[in-house]
Amino acid sequence: MDEVDASRGDVLVAVDAPPEVADQFEVKLLWMSEHAMAPGRQYVMKLACKQVTATVTAIKHRVDINTGAHLAAKTLGLNEIATVKLSCSAPLVFEPYSTNRTLGGFILIDKLTFETVGTGMIDFALRRASNIHWQALELKKETRAQQKHQTPRCIWFTGLSGSGKSAIANLLEKRFFAEGRHTYLLDGDNVRHGLNRDLGFTEADRVENIRRVAEVARLMVDAGLIVLVSFISPFRSERGLARSKFAEGEFVEVFVDTPIEECERRDVKGLYAKARKGELKNFTGIDSPYEAPQAPEVHLHAGATALDACVDQLMLALG
Repeated sequence: MDEVDASRGDVLVAVDAPPEVADQFEVKLLWMSEHAMAPGRQYVMKLACKQVTATVTAIKHRVDINTGAHLAAKTLGLNEIATVKLSCSAPLVFEPYSTNRTLGGFILIDKLTFETVGTGMIDFALRRASNIHWQALELKKETRAQQKHQTPRCIWFTGLSGSGKSAIANLLEKRFFAEGRHTYLLDGDNVRHGLNRDLGFTEADRVENIRRVAEVARLMVDAGLIVLVSFISPFRSERGLARSKFAEGEFVEVFVDTPIEECERRDVKGLYAKARKGELKNFTGIDSPYEAPQAPEVHLHAGATALDACVDQLMLALG
């Protein structure tokens, strides 16, 4: 008998009736968490004995449980049901739930709290799951980096509005430029004038905002650049999503830690004043939460430290 190299999550099937394999699906999803589901956020998907990272890429429609009507939705709340598109980090052996409940039923688990937040049924695989493949390219990230004589990385600045993120990132880029390094700075406000101009400031839009920027930053690092990203990026899960796009050591989280009182005192854009008056909704630190990093690579106390000193600290940490 031939030896078979099988590990947890692998599936033995009949030769004449194999199940399908795909990494993108249309599914029916029941949301079970009080924290709303927002497309673009990563979860752990458990299907039979296999676990992968999964992301809801779009909500096709929410179902009105009283009438069965299909309703438009940007997020899903507790006990809401929807048909959504799901993308996984690796291919899964599956069958539609109508055919096989074991290979067609799954749960979603929060990556931070390990809470089961959703359960669903696979309807079918999306055609693009089998029609899109990676194109092999001869030039690699390492080759591009060698040409520039530098180590590419993503330096991700996070902090409240007015904390000094953009000012510090700008000064750091100037230091790099003076040393002959090849860089690019992605600033939250600037990106919203173009790539993300269609996004607002709801939680769902903020998740998508960070997802897009993380993908752009990943491409820039692949090009051999040192990319500086200055975004409030208030949610740990989205900063974790951004980190997951990069190889070990390529992502440097910089927490620009400035007390909100100091941020409000600066308030050069007048945003805190508008938020306090109720004229600006979903403003981080006022009526929308900011989840501070728990273990950033660099922690800058920008409220009590001069900007140049912050940049000195960064240069020392980055090497």
